[in-house]
Amino acid sequence: MKKIALLILVICSQIIFSQANRFVYQVTMKPDSTDRNNTRSEIAHLDISGANSIFYGENRMKRDSVIGRMRQTGSFNFDRTQMQNLRSNLDFIIEKDYKTGKKIYQARILRDQYAYEEDRPMDWKILPETATIGEYKTQKAETQFAGRTWYAWFTTEVPFQDGPYKFSGLPGLIVKVEDSKGDYSFDLKEAKKITEIASFEQRGSTIPVKRAAFEKQQEQFRKDPMAAISSASGGRGNMRIQMDPNQRKQMEERQKEELKKNNNPIELK
Repeated sequence: MKKIALLILVICSQIIFSQANRFVYQVTMKPDSTDRNNTRSEIAHLDISGANSIFYGENRMKRDSVIGRMRQTGSFNFDRTQMQNLRSNLDFIIEKDYKTGKKIYQARILRDQYAYEEDRPMDWKILPETATIGEYKTQKAETQFAGRTWYAWFTTEVPFQDGPYKFSGLPGLIVKVEDSKGDYSFDLKEAKKITEIASFEQRGSTIPVKRAAFEKQQEQFRKDPMAAISSASGGRGNMRIQMDPNQRKQMEERQKEELKKNNNPIELK
């Protein structure tokens, strides 16, 4: 009986430790600095398993799932309204390796998938202020990162030195983090066990670059999106965009209007 009980205990322990953890955050953003009343809200996940984590927008996961099903079935008839509703301001993936301390940021510019390693340290100043947020006792900390002052509330009750977006390095899980201007806020809403962390199908190869090179590409696209689209359609065989002058004008106006309303990025420098 003792051997059986021990065997059951071992099996249960393996099941528990083989599970991953998902922390669900509500992300509140003010993407347009000229319209402070324009607030957007999205759900994002921080999945942790072993010595790694991945942070991503829920809409990104749902959209990839829809595209994956279309690829499997060979049917590309889809609800455009549904896909439009799944567009996200959190259209990136951030992977953290606890052993090496590396943070890898992945995002697309048009059809090219880029990845860079975050090269800026995140130096925290732990403050004496404490607060109870939800069910957690938390303590406040402050850091300067990417042109913003950030305030975080972390809890030592959850044994992961991690948090949403690129935030990590405090002695516990970050329950809430917001910038001093009130433009961005990440708030933990739920914690649960999952069987495995999310994985995303990589379509095509990923281009490894330095952060500065990625930001240069991103800025060029923001300044002249149609030039970038024309360059891509003319220079890459896997991307053919054929438009008459009227279609081109409509697309150009739509791109400019969208970029105009997204002038307040989470990273200012």
